[in-house]
Amino acid sequence: MNRRDVIKRLEANGWYFKRAGHDHDIYWSDKARRPVPVKRHREIPDREAHRIFKESGLE
Repeated sequence: MNRRDVIKRLEANGWYFKRAGHDHDIYWSDKARRPVPVKRHREIPDREAHRIFKESGLE
């Protein structure tokens, strides 16, 4: 899955960029229990995208 598509889906559901990690960008939501890291690769494997959506509660 394209990284931009993952970020667009997160931002459409209230997540926002909080800070840059070493090789990840950290996204945060006020209703979340913890931040969600998103790798800085052009393509994110489907398993990884699924994990990001699961952690963020988007399924």
